Amino acid sequence: MRTSAEPQSRYEYPAHWEADVVLRDGGTARIRPITVDDADRLVHFYEQVSDESKYYRFFAPYPRLSAKDVHRFTHHDFVDRVGLAATVGGEFIATVRYDRIGAGGAPASGPSDEAEVAFLVQDAHQGRGVASALLEHIAAVARERGIRRFAAEVLPANNKMIKVFTDAGYTQKRSFEDGVVRLELDLEPTDRALAVQYAREQRAEARSVQRLLAPGSVAVIGVGRAPGGVGRSVLANIRDAGYEGPLYAVNKAFPEDLAEVDGVAAYRSVRDVDGPVDLAVVAVPAEYVPAVVAECGEHGVQGLVVLSAGYAESGPEGRERQRALVQQARAYGMRIIGPNAFGVINTAADVRLNASLAPGMPRPGRIGMFAQSGAIGIALLSRLHRRGGGVTGTTGVSTFVSAGNRADVSGNDVLQYWYEDPDTDVVLMYLETIGNPRKFTRLARRTAAAKPLVVVQGTGTAPQGHAVRATRLPHATVSALLRQAGVIRVDTITELVDAGLLLARQPLPAGPRVAILGNSESLGVLTYDRCLAEGLRPARPLDLTTGATPEDFHRALSAALSDDTNDSVVVTAIPAIGEASPGDAELAEALRSAAAGVPGKPVLVVHVELGGLAEALSAAASTAPAAVRAAGVERAPGTERAPGTEKAPGAGGGAQPFRPAERLSGPAERPPTTEADGAPASETPRLIPAYPAAERAVRALAEAVRYGQWRREAAEPGRVPEYEDIDEKGAARLIGELLERGEGLTISDAQTCELLAKYGIQVRRALPAPTPDDAVAAARALGYPVALKATAPHLRHRADLGGVRLDLADEEQLRRAYAELSELFGKPEELRLVVQGMAPRGVDTVVRTVIDPAAGAVLSFGLAGAASQLLDDTAHRLIPVTDREATSLVRAIRTAPLLFGWRGSTPVDTPALEELLLRVSRLVDDHPEVVAVTLEPVVVAPHGANVLGATVRLAPPPARDDHGPRTMPAY
Repeated sequence: MRTSAEPQSRYEYPAHWEADVVLRDGGTARIRPITVDDADRLVHFYEQVSDESKYYRFFAPYPRLSAKDVHRFTHHDFVDRVGLAATVGGEFIATVRYDRIGAGGAPASGPSDEAEVAFLVQDAHQGRGVASALLEHIAAVARERGIRRFAAEVLPANNKMIKVFTDAGYTQKRSFEDGVVRLELDLEPTDRALAVQYAREQRAEARSVQRLLAPGSVAVIGVGRAPGGVGRSVLANIRDAGYEGPLYAVNKAFPEDLAEVDGVAAYRSVRDVDGPVDLAVVAVPAEYVPAVVAECGEHGVQGLVVLSAGYAESGPEGRERQRALVQQARAYGMRIIGPNAFGVINTAADVRLNASLAPGMPRPGRIGMFAQSGAIGIALLSRLHRRGGGVTGTTGVSTFVSAGNRADVSGNDVLQYWYEDPDTDVVLMYLETIGNPRKFTRLARRTAAAKPLVVVQGTGTAPQGHAVRATRLPHATVSALLRQAGVIRVDTITELVDAGLLLARQPLPAGPRVAILGNSESLGVLTYDRCLAEGLRPARPLDLTTGATPEDFHRALSAALSDDTNDSVVVTAIPAIGEASPGDAELAEALRSAAAGVPGKPVLVVHVELGGLAEALSAAASTAPAAVRAAGVERAPGTERAPGTEKAPGAGGGAQPFRPAERLSGPAERPPTTEADGAPASETPRLIPAYPAAERAVRALAEAVRYGQWRREAAEPGRVPEYEDIDEKGAARLIGELLERGEGLTISDAQTCELLAKYGIQVRRALPAPTPDDAVAAARALGYPVALKATAPHLRHRADLGGVRLDLADEEQLRRAYAELSELFGKPEELRLVVQGMAPRGVDTVVRTVIDPAAGAVLSFGLAGAASQLLDDTAHRLIPVTDREATSLVRAIRTAPLLFGWRGSTPVDTPALEELLLRVSRLVDDHPEVVAVTLEPVVVAPHGANVLGATVRLAPPPARDDHGPRTMPAY
């Protein structure tokens, strides 16, 4: 920003302090350092401030700034004197500055760690959260410059500014002297300060999305004069959806005397509209978009949906065009969905907005949907809307966002909105890329604790147009971390909709026990097998026979739901043969009434070519009573048939069998609201989802079971334990000394052992053995039996290659092993042989940590050996790890049974292993300079866990934007 040649600072202009922020009302502002070139802006800003605000700032009437004041407030050294401004449209709307002070309050320089801070906010922008955002950023700047405390003097009547300080969450002291309130803030981030920051972030970003999804007025810019075209189509979609707010058609090519287009008021420019425009849908060629954005910004438009293509998806030139678009829109305080977007939809009765290319308005419902590409968005809407040939019913959409290149508004922003949206019970997201996995994981964990979040995640290859951070983590690792955060991870759009329909319509299962009943023995057995494959615990299928009537289904389902040994029920149904046909509606009503009689457990239907059954299941209304769980009811004994099946008594006796008949259509209904305990809210219809294949129904049910288990565990997330023997300060000193020698380094074995020991992690001693005599001396020092190992890079941790000799009991065996290794693999100096005391026998495991630039600190665990590496059998958790997470991490790998006495082996000391994992997690969390740790192997014996090898890499700590001040992604 600084262009003047006048020297003004001891440091270069700190460009990394520049940031875009979302304010409390959903608008945006830019925060940047104040420079010598801002004199005119500062004077103009001050002229817009009321006399009262000036009085509060200077404690006296201060109508104008003197030349000396302007010089003082624009000349900073960016160390002891710093000023930041919040700008909109390039003009100041607020300022903050700090001046380093000494013990007596006089100006000072380092090593003084205290500074005086003061704010001034233009009256028109007070109440937007500008001062709170500025405080976060000036505090981060101060910490960077070695300042640990802020002092502020405020007049008692200036309640707004006092509230800014007291609500920030910092540890503070408050006193009253000489008619002035003096506040002292400790700038060390606290848990409360971080919680306050996250809460403000959520409210601001949610409000910014709400302004886009529920605008009071809409203008479509780029409406063609002739029918057809993108702009004309979107205009028709908005009008036909029933949007009742002011709607405007805009095109600079309209004749001056044109008043309407398709019954909508027409204008040549948005500036000509007499009244506010909250949302502008932009459908003009990319080269004309900058002029449109400028007109929108000058008119006070709050947000843009940019359908125009020709941006980053088209190559480097388009990427630069996209960057300029975002910067221009943010300068005016506007947010953007797009460019290259499909559009947005809001089915709320008081909004009815279809600002998209979807020709029809989806049914209203309780599912929020997000997709990045238009093609995926169309597929999602189509599958959810379809009533035949698949998962059918009337569950609909609350809101839909297809963000295109998501240059600004992303899935994270929309997730912030859905978290508190009362009209959304289930969130479905198709994410081709995750721009900020660390933030997404944090938001997903919070959202999943309140409502289900189902995600299809791309393979990690970013489409053209998506600016995402590089991640070194494999796709499977990112998926595992998402599951840890409560995300229901599925692989296809079909599975996404399958799971979404179940979660939107039914309560969460209390466990994995599944009852199966129906009129097809083979379909029941198939369902049973799929339940086993998904890790569920199915009971033997109850065969009602092909002659079963709706009454038979009702009786069997009621009994299954009343049975305390069942957590959910899958009903299988096939067409019956015969002339009498009571129709789909009778069976649907029988199932619904049975489910309504015993609510609290999910019911699914697997149907085969049943015409209108799925539609009928969703069409007829049935209001469920309050969620209760009936006492167990004995199921009548049946006649044994094929293995794994049983025949229900009375099935097919007397009454007419059920068979498909007419298709019945009914009005769309509001699906049940998922309560905290997983039960549907009372007075809402229980819509039973129907699936055309057993594997689809069971997969959806299995995901619901796992999610329900996660919800129960998330209610008690565990804790990060404290260990009295950890020397955090000593470790910090050692790390600081080591980093003084280089920017990034893998420290020596001795230094690694010293550092790990400060966290109670002992590495079994290994001594170098460059000659046979050295090996013998080392063995005498350590005590027999010993191991002889080659530590050359190509042989290290590869016992399968033969570079290790174990249980050497005496000097003779040691010398013989030394000669064998030298003969097989080369000279001793090439092998880098070491001697190590034998550890108790056990299971060899590996513990690793890595700092990923996108996901953050990750702790990984698996068994050692080529087989585990080949199968990628490794589990992961985000750091810091709690005691419950450490327990689950050990059990998450497929080879975990080897730790617990598989096939008669002795179980090993998993509590010792879990403690080791927790200590490593603490080390990395306490010291972000520790960017990588590898403990390999860790031999877990029946008593204790022994670390035989360790490496640690140090580097200057990476930026932690999740713990820093609120910012929008840089573009």
